Amino acid sequence: MKTFEYDAATAVDDAVARLAENENAMLLGGGTNLVDLMKLGVVGPTTLIDVTRLPLHDIDVSDDGSLRVGSGVSNSDLAVHPVVRQRYPVLSRAVLAGASGQLRNMATTGGNLFQRTRCVYFMDASKPCNKREPGSGCPARTGEHRNLAILGASEACVATHPSDMAVALSALDARVVVRGVDGERTLAIDDFYRLPGDAPERDNTVARDELVTAIEIPAPADGTVSTYRKVRDRQSYAFAIVSVAATLDVEDGIVRGVSIALGGVAHKPWRARTAEHTLLGAAAEEASFRRAIALELDAAEPLRDNAFKIPLVTNLVTRTLAELTVSGDRS
Repeated sequence: MKTFEYDAATAVDDAVARLAENENAMLLGGGTNLVDLMKLGVVGPTTLIDVTRLPLHDIDVSDDGSLRVGSGVSNSDLAVHPVVRQRYPVLSRAVLAGASGQLRNMATTGGNLFQRTRCVYFMDASKPCNKREPGSGCPARTGEHRNLAILGASEACVATHPSDMAVALSALDARVVVRGVDGERTLAIDDFYRLPGDAPERDNTVARDELVTAIEIPAPADGTVSTYRKVRDRQSYAFAIVSVAATLDVEDGIVRGVSIALGGVAHKPWRARTAEHTLLGAAAEEASFRRAIALELDAAEPLRDNAFKIPLVTNLVTRTLAELTVSGDRS
């Protein structure tokens, strides 16, 4: 690991100012991903700015029922918060599906959003990788890509986003609050992340000198049920091959509301808008669910070794929605 300077920010604006004045500085929260990348030589900041002492550790319920989660809240605290468990089980289950208990105790909610791909070529500094070194190529397209993207990829990159939490936040229409030298702005989670295009080195739309301060989650509609399901190579401490975060509102056997977000299939959490549009007003039954997700996956472009994800996603989404229907139908 290269040597670096360590600073502790005393306020949000202090952290932002330090970022703005040092283009080689990076923010340090729990460090559960960043420190690994530094050890591997994937990133080499000259300065780490510790933001764990900033007043960003609260979870607040607003008058309208929405939730505001400070970016410094640990993954463990988020997952077990009583309001999260009761109103947003999809989020609690997604967080608990990630990493280990020890890592969840260290990892922060804000830091989780910035996880980098675990593509083996990105993680190996001796290999070419457009995400790590723009213009060097994407050997994953013809090499090891079993766990990589089938949706929204480009010739430049087929990496997948690794976060479980972000998939749940996508299904919940969360918003990300960021602070920069020019003030504060709020991004829809779909606008926070980006597809690779010809600039795969950019995972998101946050400026280098901006700091995430909070995540805002709208109150769920009455009658909405939700869950998160993850398929992985082993039972624990493994990233998703594919995953689904879903919310569902069924009345008299008809889908009144639905959101579906997929993990393990794209450069960002993939919101299945085509499937959702197809399901609104449709019968809440397995045939409808299977047809809707099949239409979503018409856009899939699998590589040599990951076409199995198409039937896997189809079956996972169908089964998940069918189980939610049983628990949430108000007929």
